[in-house]
Amino acid sequence: MTTAAPERATTTPLPESRLRGLVRACRPRQWIKNVLVLAAPTAAGVLTQVDAILDVAIAFGAFCLVASGTYLINDARDAHADRAHPRKRRRPVAAGIVSARLAYTTGAVCLAAGTAAAFLTGSWHLAAVIGAYVVLTTAYSLALKHLPILDLVSVAGGFVLRAVAGAAAVDVAVSSWFLIVATLGSLFMVAGKREAELRNGGRGESRATLQLYTREFLWYVRATSSGALLVSYCLWAFDQHVGMSRLAFGLSIVPFSVGILRYAMLVDAGSGEEPEETVLSDRLLFLSGVALAGCLAIGVYVV
Repeated sequence: MTTAAPERATTTPLPESRLRGLVRACRPRQWIKNVLVLAAPTAAGVLTQVDAILDVAIAFGAFCLVASGTYLINDARDAHADRAHPRKRRRPVAAGIVSARLAYTTGAVCLAAGTAAAFLTGSWHLAAVIGAYVVLTTAYSLALKHLPILDLVSVAGGFVLRAVAGAAAVDVAVSSWFLIVATLGSLFMVAGKREAELRNGGRGESRATLQLYTREFLWYVRATSSGALLVSYCLWAFDQHVGMSRLAFGLSIVPFSVGILRYAMLVDAGSGEEPEETVLSDRLLFLSGVALAGCLAIGVYVV
């Protein structure tokens, strides 16, 4: 007489909860991009004032809300296309964890809350910048992401508006050099992102514009923007600074250049699809950022 072998106990992973999926769909890991709101207030030397620190914190929180709102709405619109993508199909909306209706609703609430929070600074300037960001990202989702070159410019514009938002929050003027460096740096990073996507098999992506780009063209955009960026930063670093402050800003050119060159090397190696992860995961790039921040802090606040 034979007896059947006992069945092995199997464990299946529990499905992700809707709340957890909604939080993940907000992409909190990408909130690090909003640290750019610190750039102008730091350069202006106002972060020793409590009111300025609070206003910058409000700007950061407001941008986190509106950025998450745009991510949710964009994921709801692209859910069908994302399901055909090997990586994006795991996004909560594409995977069916979060319904498109819930994503749209939550996204609209985040956009409204972020815009309203901007008025807590006591000025309409930050709200205007955030409004411009919402208009730009909406236009990107609806049309611009399908248009070559304009998609690069619009994504870079989102980074620039983050940097301008910091100045708007504390009511400081934005210099021409600041805008030039912010614009060129943003274009350099976005071109690297697209090049990495294309290098890693991006022609199968749901992003239509990748079908129209070549690696040579994106390399050209990255090379020209990085060259102009390095020259512009050097000119800015020695502009209107004297004594030890001039020395500190001059020394900041070294880690700034190392960071740009290291990022270019990582893009050539296939990294850069997620710039925020690339910056945090690479030791040399991270240390370059720390050294750059240290030099700038010394130049603005110490000497």
